[in-house]
Amino acid sequence: MNYRLLWRKTVNNIMLALTGVCALVTVAILFFILGYLVWNGGRDINWAFLTQLPKPVGETGGGMANAIVGSAKLLLVAALVGIPVGFIGGVYLSEFGGSAFPAVVRYTADLLNGVPSIVMGIFAYTVVVLPMHHFSALAGGLALGVMLIPIVLRTTEEFLRAVPQSLREGALALGANKWRAISSVVIPAAFRGIATGMLLSLARVAGETAPLLFTSFGNRFWSHGFNEATSSLPVMIYTYAISAYEDWHRQAWAAGLVLLALVLVANIGARVILARRQSPARG
Repeated sequence: MNYRLLWRKTVNNIMLALTGVCALVTVAILFFILGYLVWNGGRDINWAFLTQLPKPVGETGGGMANAIVGSAKLLLVAALVGIPVGFIGGVYLSEFGGSAFPAVVRYTADLLNGVPSIVMGIFAYTVVVLPMHHFSALAGGLALGVMLIPIVLRTTEEFLRAVPQSLREGALALGANKWRAISSVVIPAAFRGIATGMLLSLARVAGETAPLLFTSFGNRFWSHGFNEATSSLPVMIYTYAISAYEDWHRQAWAAGLVLLALVLVANIGARVILARRQSPARG
């Protein structure tokens, strides 16, 4: 009996130490990447970098203001394309779907979520760029929006399914029809979780580069509207990183730090919203 107890304690201590080491390695890798970006790119982040256009080839200095604004425009188009479709699809799967068809949709969404991003870029290039005969923010936003759909759909479905069935039954018992119960009771109850999933999905596609090479392409100047080739942070990082200029390499590190900071802000905001999910919904 003592031997068995000693063996269990030994195995427990070993597994506890192993899980602690794995957790430490995971956190250490994250902080190493963040520290490496801060060390290499932090010195080049200044007001000029955030507000000026890129300098001509061979000149030092300049900034990536056009890429920062371009990334915001691309994410705006992606949100307008992907979030409504994914949200409404998630509501259908959770509240109206039967058994066979929702299973097919879920499987298709999971497959779509696993499609390489470069394939999304080729799709948007064929559907938008070729008929229009030019690159544009619309094409880039469409590619990112298609990538958003399965993430938002599955997230919306999962959070809606987490709402207690008693809330639905109570709304129906008070005389509300099914759609009114969903829109006024179920969706508000799951809103914080759904909003969290939307923010995380936007953070997920914010760093995609391959689809934008086929769609929005790039622009070293300000792009007017959404129908012109548009620069973005991921594409600028790629272009500057493979260049032969040391100044461009430093700016690529700085742009990577800015992009990572934006993603971290989105993730922290999502965690804050999710942490407050249990607070009473306002009428």
